[in-house]
Amino acid sequence: MNKLAFALILFTFFACNQPLEQKHDTASEPDAKESIDPEYDPEAKLKELGIELSTPSAPVANYVNAVRVGNMIFLSGKGPLKADGENITGKVGADLTIEEGYEAARITGINQLSVLKAELGNLNKVKRCVKVLGMVNAMPEFTDHPKVINGFSDLMVEVFGERGKHARAAVGMGSLPSNIAVEIEMIVEVQD
Repeated sequence: MNKLAFALILFTFFACNQPLEQKHDTASEPDAKESIDPEYDPEAKLKELGIELSTPSAPVANYVNAVRVGNMIFLSGKGPLKADGENITGKVGADLTIEEGYEAARITGINQLSVLKAELGNLNKVKRCVKVLGMVNAMPEFTDHPKVINGFSDLMVEVFGERGKHARAAVGMGSLPSNIAVEIEMIVEVQD
């Protein structure tokens, strides 16, 4: 047996025979309810902002609006469907300005909040917005995708405060379904 193999065997033996860390005594830890910021109330914040959530639109193909895995919810991509049932359509940089794209992303955020509310029953169960993928229907020469998706991100921070800050990608697309201006998907951590 060579020295490397012998050393590996010794390392494995000692590593596997170390005592496991003791679990924390949960009785001495603060109650989860105590650690929640009393100012954290996304439901009240929506009312303050004058935002009314709607019944989420049904998927148009063989998928679902959201999938929960443990304490994570993965939201399918949604677009800027307005209250009148019409989507905001067109390419940002040609048919739409950055400001109109921003508004489309904000409306998409409201639509995603509607999905979350339908899944959870109460948005106060949201612990953290984790990840956002924002897709902008844009001209090839358009490069301000982040300014458009800020409409979504700004809304999440307005509603959830610091918990609304998320990792994000904002990318341009040559086209999107039905020529919608934006499509955005999101991953959210929720209370167990």
